[in-house]
Amino acid sequence: MLAIDTGYITRVLQDLVRINSVNPILDPSAPGEEEIARYVGETMSALGADVRYHEPKAGRVSVVARLAGSTPGRSLMLNAHADTVDIAGMDEPFSGSLRDGRMYGRGAFDMKGGLAAMMGAVKALADAGCPHGGEVLLAAVADEEYASLGTEDLLRHYRPDAAIVTEPTALDICLAHKGFAWFEVTTRGRAAHGSRFDLGVDANMRMGRVLAALDAFERELRGRPPHPLLGPPSLHAATLAGGSGLSTYAAACRLQIERRTIPGETREAVTNEIRQLLRRQVERDPSFEADFEVLLVREPFEVAEDAAIVRALTEATTAVLGRRPSFVGQTPWMDAALLADAGAETVVMGATGGGAHAKEEWVELASVHQLARCLADAAVLYC
Repeated sequence: MLAIDTGYITRVLQDLVRINSVNPILDPSAPGEEEIARYVGETMSALGADVRYHEPKAGRVSVVARLAGSTPGRSLMLNAHADTVDIAGMDEPFSGSLRDGRMYGRGAFDMKGGLAAMMGAVKALADAGCPHGGEVLLAAVADEEYASLGTEDLLRHYRPDAAIVTEPTALDICLAHKGFAWFEVTTRGRAAHGSRFDLGVDANMRMGRVLAALDAFERELRGRPPHPLLGPPSLHAATLAGGSGLSTYAAACRLQIERRTIPGETREAVTNEIRQLLRRQVERDPSFEADFEVLLVREPFEVAEDAAIVRALTEATTAVLGRRPSFVGQTPWMDAALLADAGAETVVMGATGGGAHAKEEWVELASVHQLARCLADAAVLYC
């Protein structure tokens, strides 16, 4: 088991939390990830790592630090997102305060704790003379909280054999997570004065038919055979907007839908389900008109228990914790799916804490230190 510098990890985590890295898509006044990427890069460069910056869009910076091993071997990427959600309602979002073994602040749990553990693991490897084979890549990526611009861009430049994504899991090992699809449906009507039913066509009423059909479809989805770690797929009507005034027939009504998917469901299948639902409305009423758009699709993720990276991480974690970690699934989407789709054998493991996207966010420091040990030892075993 490699030696971990817990003081270093704590200091690094506090520095990370004190850097505002709110995603500017979620808050247009936010600075983005450039400052935190530069901090990570300079800190890793001081350990002897080769550092590269990637900026697919202005201000949206990811950083990759490469630590070569002492012998030939495999390539392992440790991946964490550096961006956070907004700070609305938070009293001290960037304090990095320490209380009762916890560190507080936006991103402490989701997921700067994981990033600090990765940095601590790289330091442990460097301090030990790089006993791993191959190479370890530390990736601090932009934009995971919105559309994963960072990891998508990095996969044009790097093809690791395996990856560990350090999203929070309370030191359990996550083997699967859900995917999602965002759709937009716009029903068409005809604007007219509210007194002229003979001229007006109410797009809002027509959307009501779509909502009723979606409600029935959502119940059918939740009745399907569940995934053993993730449960059944689901769907919800996320946003709804239509009409321009009380005395005007609505000319258009727009609905945005989120469909959460499980492994085995494909982009084509889930898209066609919504298309068919709309076609049935036309079959019932040929005057029914609706536009349909696919906004974004992210695939679900799953890895086998006997995958080499899972075995290495399980062995390392068992030694660190003194018990075998649980295999779990997570319902939120993660960059793990992109890495797996690119051919990297991928698994997810992160720290313990709470308050992700909430007004008070914290991470348990001891779990961050333990995570660093697990990552460093797993890198030696895998690479």
